[in-house]
Order: sequence, then C-alpha cells, then structure tokens
Amino acid sequence: MGGTEENDKHEAEVEKEHKKEKKEKSEDAGKEEEGEESKEKKKEKKKNKKDKEGKEKKEKNPEDKNDPAKLKQKLEKLESKMQALQTKREEILKQLREVEQGASEPPVASS
Repeated sequence: MGGTEENDKHEAEVEKEHKKEKKEKSEDAGKEEEGEESKEKKKEKKKNKKDKEGKEKKEKNPEDKNDPAKLKQKLEKLESKMQALQTKREEILKQLREVEQGASEPPVASS
C-alpha cells in the first residue's frame, strides 16, 4: 500500500530531473561552445547531484532515537558544528568592528 506512494514520489522526481536536463540542454544549445573547465564543472555538478540523491534516500532508523551511543555521537557532531560557527561569528564581528572604526575615523588629508 505504501509502496505505490513511494513509486509516485520517485516518478515525480525522475520527471523533474528529466525536465531540468531538457531545459539545460536547450539553454546549452543557444550558447556558444564553452571551454573545457566549464564542461568539467558541469560533470562535477551532475556527479555531486547523484551523490546527494543517494544520501537523501537513506532512511532513518527509529531505534537510533533510543541508542545512547548514537545520540552522543549526534550531540558531539552538533557541538563541533556550533563551535565552528561561533568561531566564524567572532571573526565576522571582529571584521565588522574594524570596518566601523575605520569609517568613524575622519580621513587623513595628505599634502
């Protein structure tokens, strides 16, 4: 019963991708031939997109919510991300203060 719903979702995703590829092909046909670098970038994008799709299909295990080891692992992962974001925030605030101080000081006239 639930399988048909999954099939419908999958078919909708496939159809979306097909339309997107068609659109990209038509846009590419109107443009002049691009360099090798941009072609490589497009290949990498497609590869990354396929990798992401594989990751999205991973189903969550409801037992993980009750597993203390898994929960601790998730918590550590979140804490490391938060720490990195805090560091980034501090750097941006420092830059902002420097810019504001530079803007508030009158420019020095050179003779």
